[in-house]
Amino acid sequence: MMFRNIFYCCLTFCMIVLGYSCAEPEVVEEHPVMDIELSEENLERHIGELASDEYMGRMPMTEGGELTKQYLVNELEDIGIEPGNFGSWFQEVGLVEVNSASDDQLDVRGGSEPFTINFGPDYVIYSQLMDDEISVEDAEIVFCGYGVVAPEYGWNDYEGIDMEGKIALVLVNDPGFAIGDEDLFTGNAMTYYGRWTYKYEEAARQGASGVIIIHEDEAAGYPWAVVERSWSGPKLQLDMPEAELERAPLQGWVTSDVASRLFEISGQDQESLFESAKSADFEPVPLGLEISATINNTFDHGVSQNVIGMIEGSERPDEYIIYSAHWDHLGVGDPVDGDSIYNGAVDNATGVAILLEIARSVQEMETPPARTLVFLFVTAEEQGLLGSAYYANNPLFPTNQTVANLNVDGIYPFGPTNDIIVIGDDQSEMTHWGEKIAETQGRYITPDQEPEKGFFYRSDQFSFAKVGVPAFYGLGGTDLIEGGKELGKELRERYNAERYHRPGDVYDPDTWDLGGVSQDGQFYLRLGVKLAESDDWPEWSDHSEFRAVREADMIKKEDVIE
Repeated sequence: MMFRNIFYCCLTFCMIVLGYSCAEPEVVEEHPVMDIELSEENLERHIGELASDEYMGRMPMTEGGELTKQYLVNELEDIGIEPGNFGSWFQEVGLVEVNSASDDQLDVRGGSEPFTINFGPDYVIYSQLMDDEISVEDAEIVFCGYGVVAPEYGWNDYEGIDMEGKIALVLVNDPGFAIGDEDLFTGNAMTYYGRWTYKYEEAARQGASGVIIIHEDEAAGYPWAVVERSWSGPKLQLDMPEAELERAPLQGWVTSDVASRLFEISGQDQESLFESAKSADFEPVPLGLEISATINNTFDHGVSQNVIGMIEGSERPDEYIIYSAHWDHLGVGDPVDGDSIYNGAVDNATGVAILLEIARSVQEMETPPARTLVFLFVTAEEQGLLGSAYYANNPLFPTNQTVANLNVDGIYPFGPTNDIIVIGDDQSEMTHWGEKIAETQGRYITPDQEPEKGFFYRSDQFSFAKVGVPAFYGLGGTDLIEGGKELGKELRERYNAERYHRPGDVYDPDTWDLGGVSQDGQFYLRLGVKLAESDDWPEWSDHSEFRAVREADMIKKEDVIE
């Protein structure tokens, strides 16, 4: 153990100095993995089972969730790989369901005239604090631009103000999106600074009593109806000490129309404020408006599990490639056309099926890859990436010994494609690896088509990115071999509009073409094995907000005393 720790200290130092040994990735055509095709029959079996009504939408902490985990364990045992948690298949994840209740209206005081807004159509507020009652009294509203503190961009929207006892009113997305200048942040592509989760975290770090985000459809990437539905009713979160939550007492959203009215009654010119928020010279603007609110929380504590298997590396078993896919979905909910089971066939029985078949394929190889492959089936993705967030902050395998994360989520069943879409394609060198693997399939990489929507931050690869692990997320393609780009785009848009997060996301053997699911599974198989056979450590791009996290993690001194 002492030798290993000394070795990794030296290795870590060398990787920093030499750029993590990141040579141009090479694909060796004669490797046995090149001859493997994932079984469509097995994929169909997994998807058909997991997306059946028997599993009741695979909600964590329900009977359907228990059935799902048992299915995974049975399959992994049948495949013959090892449990990933010191002999156990499970990593326990403490969850708590928080039900926030507040008044149906908020009175805004201090303006040129009284202004009352209504919960739901005008605003939503809630609290993640583990208190029965959370009160905010006479809190002044301060416009804080985009609510961003980004030293690498010379940006601080909270410069010169003490936010204690105040409410931060902030814009959604980030300044780069607003201006469209590629030299500012990352231009039209959203950074993490544009995500609502970041804005909540930063306001808490600033000591604010609350934070309210101004919603705008294009900048958010979804309509107000999504906000109203998502932030009303019970919400799951990690059951953790309040000090670790990084959440202000009050969190919420308002519509753009309500925000305009707030600026009007405060005597501020909205256009001028929004324009000033695009500059690094921006200073917070107190609006002279106050609100008071009381939120009553009730709690239901429980435990779910991540399911973990592994295939130990044959040469460097202490270096890890982690495959991830979330096993959960939305359970039983509001009926649509008489159906209340949200089966989650595409989202994400497809990803789970692919991981199972990758594990089977690698296990059947004569010699395991040099590095260890981990198969992580995470819980509670649909509730906010909770299972992967828990793993990332409580890793079973050190993050500075984890080479990469490959996340599989929502593979479309429309048939084989000529391309594969990479979400967050400019984030890291993982895209170069993806390009090489795509070439072996006669495919090409299509860049993220909607970078302004921040999809890279909306699936489980983000949890790994936050702790510095380079992460890859591919969505399959739209350039169908039979039908081309136009049909591929049409089918995807139809699924998103009619089936995504609805009871209609079901497995249909009469209309599904699993050739594309198998093709994408083969892509992920080759990508993971090639990384596992390599000596390279992919890096984040220079502009990535996660690069500094990785560099700091890689130079941590390890305890060399056993």
